[in-house]
Amino acid sequence: MIEEQRLTENRKSKTESVSVTLARVLSAVFHPLLMPTILFSILLYSTPASLGVDAYGPNFRPSLLFLICICTFLVPAFLIYFLYRTGFVSSLHMNELHDRRVPYFMTALLYTTTTLLFAYQFSNAIPKIGIVMGGITVSVTLVGLISLFWKISAHSVGVSGMVGTILAIAVKTGEPSLLYPLLSLVVLAGLLASARLHLNAHTPAQIAGGMSLGLLISLATVVLLV
Repeated sequence: MIEEQRLTENRKSKTESVSVTLARVLSAVFHPLLMPTILFSILLYSTPASLGVDAYGPNFRPSLLFLICICTFLVPAFLIYFLYRTGFVSSLHMNELHDRRVPYFMTALLYTTTTLLFAYQFSNAIPKIGIVMGGITVSVTLVGLISLFWKISAHSVGVSGMVGTILAIAVKTGEPSLLYPLLSLVVLAGLLASARLHLNAHTPAQIAGGMSLGLLISLATVVLLV
């Protein structure tokens, strides 16, 4: 009897260990900083006309996507790591509220610079990219402000922002190629929410708040400005 209980406990422990590992992997692979790159890769290759890049050559889209990746992921990720190494941030997971404030405002500043780059340097050629990037920047800035007093889920803001952007563009353009990416993102949103809850990284209210914020900002940006 005791042996059976031990075996049951061991199975439960292994199952919990695997589920925690999967939740951590999912949270890392779909980190909020990577979501702009994921979003623009979907738009640039599924429906380039929606961003006004369909008239450019085949080398333009990967170059543009690489630029977006540098500005929205590589540079802020390096700076956050620098903050961690210098002691300004106690953990790269930023589970504590005080660890989130400086990185989020720093990221908001970088995203603002990227938005201005696209808004002014590429305003005549591809203005819609600057508009979508502006919506992302507003979301990141609001996350930074909210993080002054409440630990809203940045993962939820990011993934729901992708859902809102794809949904609004699909409705406005009637582009059927966005259906499967949209459905995949909806599933991803559910998986990420479950993962963050499973890791005790956020409460249901923080997840719901993040989902609402990302969805509202992205929908309003595309519907009103694109």
